[in-house]
Amino acid sequence: MDKLSVISAALFLAADVFAITSLCMPYWIISANSGNIYIGLLQTCIIIYNRQMECFTPDNIQPELVITFVLISGGIICITITICFLIISCWRFNVMKYARWFGFVAMVMFCLAAIIFPISFYMDQIGGEIFQLPPSFHVGIAYIFFVLALWITVVSELFAGKVCLPHF
Repeated sequence: MDKLSVISAALFLAADVFAITSLCMPYWIISANSGNIYIGLLQTCIIIYNRQMECFTPDNIQPELVITFVLISGGIICITITICFLIISCWRFNVMKYARWFGFVAMVMFCLAAIIFPISFYMDQIGGEIFQLPPSFHVGIAYIFFVLALWITVVSELFAGKVCLPHF
């Protein structure tokens, strides 16, 4: 396994960790006024009068949030497969092209999720418009981790592409 493959695998692993972490947290959109409302992709959490945080799954989950969840989950699966193929490429170099394609599919899924997620800002709990959060809300750390995973995936794909160039 050459240096570029090792760097690519390490970056894909970091992207995988950040994406999984972002899915596990409900801090995608946070109320900026009081900090009491935390909206995730599939659950909402509320803190009332400094009590313990109560999390629940809303009855009317926005389809954009579900699609975002599915796309990120698919991207995580593709990145995991990419890492496995990069490890296998130590023994069989021809597997590298499959790693590159799975990494590319993961990158596309993450990009689609990044475009679809802000469409949900119009929902009743937020009260914004499509692609525009109201001043009383801001994006949380989970969204920042997701964007970080997206950028690391893009850089990883660039390294994987260098590895897959034909050798003359």
